[in-house]
Amino acid sequence: MSGSSPDNKPTAAPAKPAPQVAPDKPAPAPAAPAKPAAPAAAQAKPAAAARPKPPAQRKPAGKPEPAPKAAGGKPVRVIAVSSGKGGVGKSNITLGLAIALAGLGRQVLLWDADLGLANTDVLLGIRTKATIHDWLKGEKSLSEIIIKGPKGINILPAASGILELSEITEAQKARLIAEFEQWQGDLDFLLIDTAAGIGPNVIFFNLVAQEHLIILNNEPTSITDAYALIKALTTKHRQTGFYLLPNMVSGPKDARAVFELMSNVAGQYLGQVSLDLAGYIPYDEAIPASVRRQQPFYILYPDSEASLRIAELARYLIGREPPAFGVGGLVLFLSRLVSMERAVD
Repeated sequence: MSGSSPDNKPTAAPAKPAPQVAPDKPAPAPAAPAKPAAPAAAQAKPAAAARPKPPAQRKPAGKPEPAPKAAGGKPVRVIAVSSGKGGVGKSNITLGLAIALAGLGRQVLLWDADLGLANTDVLLGIRTKATIHDWLKGEKSLSEIIIKGPKGINILPAASGILELSEITEAQKARLIAEFEQWQGDLDFLLIDTAAGIGPNVIFFNLVAQEHLIILNNEPTSITDAYALIKALTTKHRQTGFYLLPNMVSGPKDARAVFELMSNVAGQYLGQVSLDLAGYIPYDEAIPASVRRQQPFYILYPDSEASLRIAELARYLIGREPPAFGVGGLVLFLSRLVSMERAVD
């Protein structure tokens, strides 16, 4: 089990993991640590971010050395951003992360892959003229659907009520490859904002991605549902590596408590699973205020605690060594996307 933690001294010990049960019984869902009182206006002091430690300054001194290219194309990082439960701020974080990565000189495509409830266009206060649904019907190309967002990020809008993407036809798969290949030389990160839960589309997108970022908070339902998502991906689909990002926590001690609880229980019941603490996002009034104004909090409140932690998350991901199979990631993503059948029974 690997992971890094903020360095503030805890004020309270994290909740103990569930007691061990017989191997033939299902693992109990982890209990959550007690939820802290709502923080005051002053947020927790910035702490050391998750391993590897990011630069202390707000602006990076320079770009990291690029990952080696492989036959098959540019090393695009394909990251699925998911949560076991809705309402934990996943879409806000994904949008903020995309903008932060773009601010660090990376080319980003954000795919709003919640095919039931589109969120990104609402957070940006824009009305999309076309969505992935129009592409599926053959009425629009991807280039006609993709829109520009803050800092030049590209956004592929979602549509509500369409079929599972794992059921696209062979002709649609061929079109998807041909059109996505146009982006091969222009992307550094493809962020997939999935729906919440463990439904077929959520599993599907996590299987075609190479990296997984799980958003959760310190509420019992959020922790239990995040554990269920990790368990489904690990036991049924042999996914073993996950970044965890506690959101809406009181500070680094609270984030660490959530991480240790999940890490201990997952290690006890899920075997060779690797969890890394990618940082944390504190509860910050800047986020709901920006949602009401339909502007990204990272743009509207760049000096807020939430924005500073999002910037640290972006630097953390840039500094991570991508998985070995992530080199040439967009090519692998496409090959998985077109060959994947229904992800769950």
